[in-house]
Amino acid sequence: MEVVSENQGAASNTILCCQCGTSIAPNPANMCVSCLRTEVDITEGIPKQGTLYFCRNCERYLQPPNNWITAALESRELLSVCLKKMKGLSKVRLVDAGFIWTEPHSKRIKVKLTIQKEVLNGAVLQQVFVVEYTVNNQMCEDCQRVEAKDFWRAVVQVRQKTTHKKTFFYLEQLILKHKAHAKTVSIKETSDGIDFFYAAKQDAKKLVDFLQAVVPCRYQTSQQLMSHDIHSNIFDYRSTFSVEIVPICKDNVVCLPPKLAQLLGNIGQMCVCYRVTQSVHLIDPKTLQVAELSGAAFWRLPFTSLCDPKQLSQYIVMDIEIIQDKDKKHVAGHRPASQKHVLAEVWVAKASEMGNKQYYCRTHLGHLLHTGDTVLGFDLNNSNVNDKNLEKIKPEHLPDVVLVKKLYADKARRNRRRKWKLKHFDKEMAAETDSNERDYTDFLEDLEEDSAVRQNVNIYVDRDKVAVDTDDTDDEDIPRISLQEMLDDLHISGDATGEEGAAMLE
Repeated sequence: MEVVSENQGAASNTILCCQCGTSIAPNPANMCVSCLRTEVDITEGIPKQGTLYFCRNCERYLQPPNNWITAALESRELLSVCLKKMKGLSKVRLVDAGFIWTEPHSKRIKVKLTIQKEVLNGAVLQQVFVVEYTVNNQMCEDCQRVEAKDFWRAVVQVRQKTTHKKTFFYLEQLILKHKAHAKTVSIKETSDGIDFFYAAKQDAKKLVDFLQAVVPCRYQTSQQLMSHDIHSNIFDYRSTFSVEIVPICKDNVVCLPPKLAQLLGNIGQMCVCYRVTQSVHLIDPKTLQVAELSGAAFWRLPFTSLCDPKQLSQYIVMDIEIIQDKDKKHVAGHRPASQKHVLAEVWVAKASEMGNKQYYCRTHLGHLLHTGDTVLGFDLNNSNVNDKNLEKIKPEHLPDVVLVKKLYADKARRNRRRKWKLKHFDKEMAAETDSNERDYTDFLEDLEEDSAVRQNVNIYVDRDKVAVDTDDTDDEDIPRISLQEMLDDLHISGDATGEEGAAMLE
């Protein structure tokens, strides 16, 4: 404690303290510091101990009356919480405040304060003291609601009218990479989609905005009144966002409506979907014309897929001939052709009917196919398809077979050689079926074959398989993911020094 005098610099004479007679510099109270301490205590009314409430689940501190904020130890935010809980600071002048170091696990926080206050006859007294806070654990309201069963205020229901779940596997990886599920209360998988539950409506709306940015979709909203306080006129609603993804997936054969084909640059009506990102990417296997179809354009003129992946048949390439640029027909007004695909004429035979009959068609897979390769295609002649757009096309303008994708080695061999893995949601799983496992395997193969889609997915090294030495040399053309494209998955399983008496972990 010390006395701050306004004339301290100018005064050179001394006086005697009026209480004890000690020689001191002149000050308005004419008293020494010891006598002033016995007469006046400027910290009176300021508590020297306090309590802070900390939520261990979300690691936030309570800022009265009911606001929970995130603050690290010895941070400016935590110091603000401590000062706001301190009563009596409005009657003094706060000069300085800071933390005194304590053990992080001691549940004690000490704050050192320096204050000033005007006392007897205008003298300004300055004093330094310490306030000790005890940290008590208390669960915040948000965490209480999370711990409660089936509590939510908003749900996002993501659906797609298809027979497989490859789109949801891709969507799961996009959400994990961008951490769009950070504030979900729970995630539940259903037979036809995924449900995301939230404690706040604005968090659910952020996920809907994210979905609109990464996949072609549309959504509808609805509200259900849960309770109503007639005295304060407060309504409690539950909100539902129903998101529907375009029912067109990779490797689907589609027949476009004539008007939509004209709007897309006079592209052919028979197209193959070779990629789905923010839009649906279509290619005409006869001319290599490509087009991107947005979600809004699809819902204005909707159409359906002619087949799903289970209806594709295996064909053997008997002969292939690349079509040169000089032999291609160039029509004014058509969209530009793809530079990543090669147009070719192919003669194929069904794997189940070898030697009986050969089919002729044009394909966009000329850069991948060779004589003897196996390819998946859709047999238009022997299929029963009810599509109003397909019925309007003359039979002589329809191909016998539409080739979709090249088939590499069998799935078991590709699974053995796969040295990477993906992360997944911590979600409530639906009934596990063989079709789900087959769809997931197909999704992993799509990632290996398409580098553009692979850029949007975090791929991790599978240490259990990297060490396995494989001597297969007959599958050099199988697409693989290089080690440079993989991330190293970090697992912290315990203390760096191991258990008691154990050696240092490397």
